[in-house]
Amino acid sequence: MSSAADSAPKKRFRILRPLDRYVAAEFLRIFVVTSIGFPVLVFVIDLVDNLRKYTERNVPPLDILLSYWYFLPDTMYKVLPASVLFATVFSVGNFTRHAEITAAKASGMSFHRVVAPIFVLSVFAAGLGVVIGELSPPANAIRNELLLETCRGGAAPSSGGPVCNESNTTRYNFVFGAEEGRVIRATFLNVPEATMQSIETEQRGDSVTPSRLLSASHGSWTPERGWVLKYGTLHVLPTPEQDLVIHFDSMMDRAMVETPTELRASDKVPEEMTFSQLTDFIGTLERAGADVRGLRVERMLKISIPVTCILIAMFGAPLATSTNRGGTAFGVAVSLATTVTILVLIQLTKAVGKSGLVSPELAAWFPNILVGAVAVVLLARVRT
Repeated sequence: MSSAADSAPKKRFRILRPLDRYVAAEFLRIFVVTSIGFPVLVFVIDLVDNLRKYTERNVPPLDILLSYWYFLPDTMYKVLPASVLFATVFSVGNFTRHAEITAAKASGMSFHRVVAPIFVLSVFAAGLGVVIGELSPPANAIRNELLLETCRGGAAPSSGGPVCNESNTTRYNFVFGAEEGRVIRATFLNVPEATMQSIETEQRGDSVTPSRLLSASHGSWTPERGWVLKYGTLHVLPTPEQDLVIHFDSMMDRAMVETPTELRASDKVPEEMTFSQLTDFIGTLERAGADVRGLRVERMLKISIPVTCILIAMFGAPLATSTNRGGTAFGVAVSLATTVTILVLIQLTKAVGKSGLVSPELAAWFPNILVGAVAVVLLARVRT
């Protein structure tokens, strides 16, 4: 004869409860809308500000439209923390106004347990930010080419592209970040004569291609042959312990495809380099004795900005419990004020890190440290 305890249904331990699905769905609904809406707003503002410039360059309308497709990864990467903040504030605010959090507390669930799905989803948003951050640099480079933002050598004024300032035809002691992680250093570049002096090129290898370090006394460029380097040494490094040295009087470097005007105009900016490419570039500049503090801040921001998604959710969730006093207007005001404050702090960290007042890495993480400290205080003071 079975007992009543045996006949009673056994309780199943569930990690994901119906309330968790409800909270996650509400958060995701707002997160997706803001993640799409913010980039569209940025596109409209950018088009209004720069349409005249694009038309003066005779950029085809299709290229302008396509440029915003390539602008999407960079825009989404930058607005992800704001999207997480808006989704957190409005979802938790709605739960508070409709007394759903009060009902959850009455059933024995703490505030922290109720908003736990939001924190989990913010971690996924941070991971998404890291992935998008690595996809945006090549897309930014393509966008700049479509919009003729890059100064191009030999471009005729009728092409509409920006024409290099011909009055500045030389460049001294520079480092140029080239394609495929190559770095070019030279003490002097003369664009009209198409010559360089004291040239060094470096390219890190991988499991298939060995590293290569080349130095030459001088070199000259022609459209037919490219760069011909004179009196130098080529080091081929299959492994860190092996070094194959080749001395030459004259060598044509096929990998060095940049024209003199392109070398004079500009090199890749941090927005056009992935984390690994920027790390290699910084290492080369450090070996050359250049100041890389600003670049170190930019490199660390590629990690700290996605992590902001997690901290901003921890900050916004307890703060949103007071939005029932001001409704939607209060939620919008809090979200916008916080977003603007973080953007201002990021710009300040770039200046502080570049100046050397604190280490570049600490400067890049300062906004997160500040937001995280406030978030801990708010989470500790919220009624659970």
